[in-house]
Amino acid sequence: MSQYEARVRAFIDENFPPAVEGEPVPAGLSLLESGVIDSMGVLLLVTWLEQEFGFIVDDDEVVPENLDSIAAIDGFIARKVELEPAG
Repeated sequence: MSQYEARVRAFIDENFPPAVEGEPVPAGLSLLESGVIDSMGVLLLVTWLEQEFGFIVDDDEVVPENLDSIAAIDGFIARKVELEPAG
């Protein structure tokens, strides 16, 4: 598990219903296609990412490649955090 995956997983588990009741969401599962997250959920996710990690999610970054699975979100956070200038 990467450094961000546990935080992302905790947020997903707290705010969205699981794809399969009683089972953790697989890291590579499409959150949109499985119905875990809908379009309003994406907005909630983006807001959380900005508040939790202190970066801005640009409109052109709100794409499945960045936000459609726990693994994709984890990679997106890592890229954004590395690109942000330190304090």
